[in-house]
Amino acid sequence: MAKRRTLLFGMTISLIVFGAALIFFSPSVNQSAKLPTSPAAIARGEYLVNAGGCVSCHLAVDAQGNRDESQLSGGHALATDFGTFYAPNITPDTETGIGGWSAQDFLLALQHGRSPEGSLYYPAFPYRSYAGLSDADVLDIGAYLLSLEPITQRVPEHETPWWLNRVALIGWNALADWTQGSVPSSDTESNDEEFIARGAYLARSLGHCGECHTPRTSLGVSQLSREFAGAQLGEEKIEAIDREALAEWTRDNFDLFLLLGIKADGEFVGGDMSDVIDHNTSRLTDADRLALAAFFTR
Repeated sequence: MAKRRTLLFGMTISLIVFGAALIFFSPSVNQSAKLPTSPAAIARGEYLVNAGGCVSCHLAVDAQGNRDESQLSGGHALATDFGTFYAPNITPDTETGIGGWSAQDFLLALQHGRSPEGSLYYPAFPYRSYAGLSDADVLDIGAYLLSLEPITQRVPEHETPWWLNRVALIGWNALADWTQGSVPSSDTESNDEEFIARGAYLARSLGHCGECHTPRTSLGVSQLSREFAGAQLGEEKIEAIDREALAEWTRDNFDLFLLLGIKADGEFVGGDMSDVIDHNTSRLTDADRLALAAFFTR
């Protein structure tokens, strides 16, 4: 009986601490923001979803493991050192997807990693990169996603160790804020600074290239001082794409790589990066692709 009381007391304290932490760390977003409904906004949102590589993770996966990139009803499994995470359904189904989301829900999710109920998402969802997205881009993305055909599909629950829970994420995000450092200075003089700045936005925020290409600590915190220096994801080694690694690449080399997946040495890229080329970078406008190339080869 005493053990039961102790357990209940501990659970109660944990819930109180968790609730207080959620309130204390609750982010603020623009409460007057509204989702656009114009065809132009929806078209921009579709472009941003492609540019952001959303299809690569959220494409439909059925029980047999077959993938359908024409649907964003989720199910793709991302295996990591901290468990297996399943990409959610992001069609506007009200039961299993994002049907009914408001402008504030999209801002909280993409920029702060919060669900409409206020709980934290696991950082397998790259909200720490998406934090740099403009409100306008987030709202256009939301407008497009809500324009899709609703698909009812429940994805599996994440498979994580017992200690990796929503409470732990409060501490992890705080730790990441304190220890991730900052990106190195670009220390470049160029007549096309705005062009390179656009490339930086695409690489660091919308395209979230650092989520795979930037090394992490043993706790999974990105080491921004070594931005794009390559990483180890499970058994897969991710190549470096920092200035040192791309020293021999020209803008034209990198532009062709983003369009067709051809490296500077003439070899075609393989593995997961080929999916990124197909679903993401090859669908960029010429201007955005060249902006990325200008940023990485600056």
